[in-house]
Amino acid sequence: MPDRVGQSLGNYRLTRLLGRGGFAEVYLAEHKRLGTQAAIKVLYTHISESEEETFLAEARTIAHLEHPHIVRILDFDVQEGTPFLVMSYASNGTLRQRHPKDTRLPIPLVLDYFKQIASALQYAHDEKVIHRDIKPENILLGRHNELLLSDFGIALIAQSSRLQSTQEVVGTAAYMSPEQLQGRPRLASDQYALAVVVYEWLTGDRPFHGTFVELYSQHLSVFPPSLRSKVSTLSPELDQVILTALAKDPSQRFASVKAFATAFEQAISPPSLPTRASQGNTAPTPIILPKEAVPPSAPLLSTTITPPDAIPVKSNPLPSTPLPAESAHTDHPPTPTPSSANQQQITSPTTSSKQISPLPRQGRSISRRSAIIGLTTLTIVGGGAWILLSQSSLYQGRTTQSSSNQGGIITYTYKGHSGTVTSVAWSPDGKRIASGSADNTVQVWNAADGGSSFTYEGHSGTVNAVAWSPDSKRIASGSYDGTVQVWHASDGSSPFTYKGHSASVYAVIWSPDGKWLASGSYDGTVQVWHASDGSSPFTYTGHTATVNAVAWSPDGKLIASGSDDTTVQVWKAP
Repeated sequence: MPDRVGQSLGNYRLTRLLGRGGFAEVYLAEHKRLGTQAAIKVLYTHISESEEETFLAEARTIAHLEHPHIVRILDFDVQEGTPFLVMSYASNGTLRQRHPKDTRLPIPLVLDYFKQIASALQYAHDEKVIHRDIKPENILLGRHNELLLSDFGIALIAQSSRLQSTQEVVGTAAYMSPEQLQGRPRLASDQYALAVVVYEWLTGDRPFHGTFVELYSQHLSVFPPSLRSKVSTLSPELDQVILTALAKDPSQRFASVKAFATAFEQAISPPSLPTRASQGNTAPTPIILPKEAVPPSAPLLSTTITPPDAIPVKSNPLPSTPLPAESAHTDHPPTPTPSSANQQQITSPTTSSKQISPLPRQGRSISRRSAIIGLTTLTIVGGGAWILLSQSSLYQGRTTQSSSNQGGIITYTYKGHSGTVTSVAWSPDGKRIASGSADNTVQVWNAADGGSSFTYEGHSGTVNAVAWSPDSKRIASGSYDGTVQVWHASDGSSPFTYKGHSASVYAVIWSPDGKWLASGSYDGTVQVWHASDGSSPFTYTGHTATVNAVAWSPDGKLIASGSDDTTVQVWKAP
């Protein structure tokens, strides 16, 4: 496309090309009368008079944003059908240029960056403006090295003008939330993108890679790798905060970017609190997150996110490698840049299931079967491939009988829960079933017909695991609230709460003799303790990431534990 250097747009003369992106090119410009410099973003389009008002309305909204960490829009106009925006010029480039791909940043610097961007985003969200394109390339460095968030709403203008190229989508899709990829962006979408950026700063890598099709599938259905699986020195609390902001379901993220920032800072610099000493072990100090930092407690619906009917992509394979860093105000330069738990202290079970839930592990918010998008066929249309996404391919919770009527016949359906059911366990005598749910309850009912149900409401977060004692008299339940609670299976009486873990509990198992319990947690540990009172705890620390499953050998001598670190470890029970 032609170089516009030397041309004039409005009161500005274009003096130098700063870079080109997927839907615009950016020039350094000088005001004809004042001699001041500015950056001018010229969109790759020619709009009609009927489209001009739409462009100006969008630009007007962006221009009203005034914040110390947002690039100012100085002017905007359409000249001979060419739309352009005039912005403050940030001569120190972008964060992508300062910190090239694969660069890990020290935590204090990440916190400093994060607080600046979060304040800008929260201000914009208060003004009901969604950024839609958070990434290091759109974060500029001002005169005093302060961060300036640029390109507010530019993606919306580009999309409304039918400008955005496939290459630009690929470059941005690495940071896009599931709902934005489906064409339904919301305020929480910016939180997700910011979490991807922070993930990259902390680990030197993004959670997902690949072509647009691959990124689309991963954002919708793949649980992001634990930060600690990439950098083992990062704390479980910090890991949990970032993964909460990366929840597939927007309702399971933090209530706001401000709440996200508060939780992040708390995870880095937790308050000094006394630890609970126990025989031979001391439980890690939990982080107490303020209520505003906790995402709303909502049922995790497996069908919350559904793919669109069709998404156009080019027929040629899309690049899987990151795009080159660009100069200030642009997405891709003319030449490449050189690379260089809300853990509330629980003293006794409560009777309310409406309390604020702790930080959820969002990977369980969408079932693997229901979230896998129906990338069933690729049809070539006019030289481009269209991904046909069939909503009927999503699991709808119905049982299909074969013509032979052999197996798969529903006896009855238990519908006592109001949220996603996360765990189910039969009693050893085969007479009852216990089920744990995102509605924060455990419900116990007759296995024969679902009758005579009893609801245990002692937890303040999603119940991830339930386990019956060998004699079928007691149940142990592990929860997002970081506790394991042991209670009588008949009526929930005589509860005991074990609080040794510093994060969500995902697995609970009784020893064959019924005297001990082993619990696995997001804090990366397996803890073994006396089932009657939590005494004599032993902590196994062999894993480097969340422990999702534990199993006791029939003779009670060995324990096997499975983790996000991709290992199953077998070790002697204490």
